[in-house]
Amino acid sequence: MKHSDFYIDLEFLGPAGFRWRCSDVGTRTIVAVRLEHDDPNWYRGPPYVATEEVFDEREMERCHLTPEDAIRAAIEEADTSGHPGYPHDVVSHMMHARFEGASSYPNGGVLRFDRCGFDGEILHPYAGRKDDEQWIVQLYLPFQRAFLEMSEREFIALPIATAANVRERANRQAI
Repeated sequence: MKHSDFYIDLEFLGPAGFRWRCSDVGTRTIVAVRLEHDDPNWYRGPPYVATEEVFDEREMERCHLTPEDAIRAAIEEADTSGHPGYPHDVVSHMMHARFEGASSYPNGGVLRFDRCGFDGEILHPYAGRKDDEQWIVQLYLPFQRAFLEMSEREFIALPIATAANVRERANRQAI
């Protein structure tokens, strides 16, 4: 969905498939409450008893009005992205590392976005760890099927990876 699709009281499916109700529309974000309670009093407001969460541009793009829209988008993404995906053993490794460091790594927003290396490689952050006085971001390189670490400062200076970056990297893989 686009920012212009949202209005107050619109119900939609969020990126993980949960139902949400838009509670405010900002200049470049929207705010919504997750519809998870049977009692409608949770959703009287503002202010709301239910926690309002902010959706940025990336999250809005992954929202849908119907389950059918979400399924169509997922199929199209799988058919066109070129992303190689994540094998089970890799996901298990990433989740263990994230769980072990979850209480200590304070900058969870750093882990939200893949970045594009200067060589065009896609870098997927999955956890962070402290090394002396600096934070290290633990990365998975899906096209190389390899793990890497980089200083947090270096990592956040890289551009956020776009769908075009992923397709470009996939095309290099095919050659």
